Amino acid sequence: MSANHGTNPAVNNSAAPGSLFQEAKSLVKVNIREYGMYIALFVIMVVFSVMTDGLFISSRNLSNLLDATGYIAVLAVGMTLVIVIRHIDLSVGFAAGFMGAIAAILLTQAGVPFYITIPIILVLGIVIGMFNGVLVASVGIPSFVSSLAAMLIFRGALLRVTEKTGTIIVKDDHFNAIGNGYIPAISSVGGLSLLSLILGVVAILFYIYSELSNRRNKLKYNFEVVSGGIFTIKLVFVSAIIAYLTWILAGYHGFSWTVIITLIVVFAYHFLTTKTVLGRHIYAVGSNPEAAHLSGINVKKITYIVFGSMGMLSALSGILFTSRLQSATTTAGTLFELDAIAAAYVGGVSAAGGVGKVTGSIIGAVVMASLSSGMNLLGVGISYQYMIRGGVLAIAVIFDVLTRKKRG
Repeated sequence: MSANHGTNPAVNNSAAPGSLFQEAKSLVKVNIREYGMYIALFVIMVVFSVMTDGLFISSRNLSNLLDATGYIAVLAVGMTLVIVIRHIDLSVGFAAGFMGAIAAILLTQAGVPFYITIPIILVLGIVIGMFNGVLVASVGIPSFVSSLAAMLIFRGALLRVTEKTGTIIVKDDHFNAIGNGYIPAISSVGGLSLLSLILGVVAILFYIYSELSNRRNKLKYNFEVVSGGIFTIKLVFVSAIIAYLTWILAGYHGFSWTVIITLIVVFAYHFLTTKTVLGRHIYAVGSNPEAAHLSGINVKKITYIVFGSMGMLSALSGILFTSRLQSATTTAGTLFELDAIAAAYVGGVSAAGGVGKVTGSIIGAVVMASLSSGMNLLGVGISYQYMIRGGVLAIAVIFDVLTRKKRG
């Protein structure tokens, strides 16, 4: 086995700097769908940092940017799986707004404690999502039509439950801390939150361990891997980004609960989609539903699970948004679904299904939020902001179509 690895240029650990550059260039070209969004995010951050004299990457702005991304990011994770299995869900925005309003009613009018309200809303989200899945998988209604009908229903339901006051003010401090609070600092080191620094170090160590473990498993089964030089550069680069973000956020208030919840969702779904049988079945259904059915995969069951998951994440999004505003409003959830879909496509999900990563969708959500934040800091008019964001989405889909044609 070791002899075989030695003859494989992909695992040549003693590559010269010139060959490392060529390998990196080839790697980016082959995986342009995956790396393109990271490059785009890097360029966006550099451009806005220069144009705003560093204000864009200030501790306060980055913290607010990530907090504002949270409720869209969790929707984007669920939407990724929905698009992967070749469906769409237009109801997630107003479903989030409606369930956020129900949470506010339970907290303020029914007197239900926040630790009971949250599980109730999440279960309600699963039920709503499963119902949508039944309409699509069992009844055979196209997901576009069924979710459009659900969107109108939830829009009306949201108006109905908020019609008396227009806004339901939430005064539960524990609930509101989800969208506005930060993890305790424990102590301060040079003005930095100690617990946030510890979490950053743990994240770096976990990332390095997981990458080394994946590489070791690939080598064990004689799969092709990148050279040691490129692998080391990747580890150092990603670790440096995590360390920088940790340092920036620790200098403000530390990691917010919104960021922690979003990271937990991303980790859970990344593990689900990459390390479990269910994850493999989801991508198999998205790649070819007929072939998946013939191979023994229960396509209906997968559809139920994915839509149920989408409903649960809609509920979580509604909780995050309501707690951030500390209230439920009649306009909550407006255009959330379009932001989530845009984040998924910008993050590399294929319009043809079967391709996409939840980590990519999170990057897509950050890209779209960074565009909005940067343009707000520069004083760009809202009309131009919509046009620019629409252009970015169009470019992402065109890019997807062109890369699939080249592979075809």
